[in-house]
Amino acid sequence: MATPRVAVLVDGDNVSAKFAESIHEAADSLGRVDVARVYAAVDKPSEWQTMPGFRCMGAGVGKNAADLLLSIDAMELALEQGIECFVVSSSDNDFTHLAQRLRERGLYVLGLGEEKAPVMFRAACSSFKLLTNEPPAKCVANLNGGASAFDCEIRKVIATNSQNGSGVSIVQLATLMRQKHGTKISEYPEKTWRRYLSKRPALYDLDPKGAEAKVRFRPDGFYQH
Repeated sequence: MATPRVAVLVDGDNVSAKFAESIHEAADSLGRVDVARVYAAVDKPSEWQTMPGFRCMGAGVGKNAADLLLSIDAMELALEQGIECFVVSSSDNDFTHLAQRLRERGLYVLGLGEEKAPVMFRAACSSFKLLTNEPPAKCVANLNGGASAFDCEIRKVIATNSQNGSGVSIVQLATLMRQKHGTKISEYPEKTWRRYLSKRPALYDLDPKGAEAKVRFRPDGFYQH
């Protein structure tokens, strides 16, 4: 299965550059980030101009100039460039129609915004994650046992795709890990994801067996800084 192509489109007039790392981390969990753009009015200084990994798109001046250019580029990427996943970072209701139109084409839309993001925009996205002032938690591999580097990648995928702490389905985890990291659990000694996760009760909490069974990571099981 080919790795999904991801486009990150940030409303730079609405979202602070302090969230750059969180946005990148969320996008990386979806696939290969081929496009990462920030849209902002050219008559305003912006810290986004110094953020690595993002291309700043000057939208000129005028009300909603950045919003319009972002929306136009999103549709062009969807129609002509084969982008499968979109990360739209804004707390603005103006992108509700864009998210709906992309989803109607069968594309995945992850919305990233602050608590003030309106419910209409949140509902229009395939999934919505809050941007908070807390720095992204970093998982550190424990060389003396416990969380390995591989477990840190699993934790990142679960954290990014979990809704309200509910975790992700084991089936979804398998798909995301294969898309992002090329992971084939059959090549590991445990052979299946359930067996791998259940052997590490200090790290993971699993639902009983079932088609929609989910897994959650245990924060206390991972070293963070």
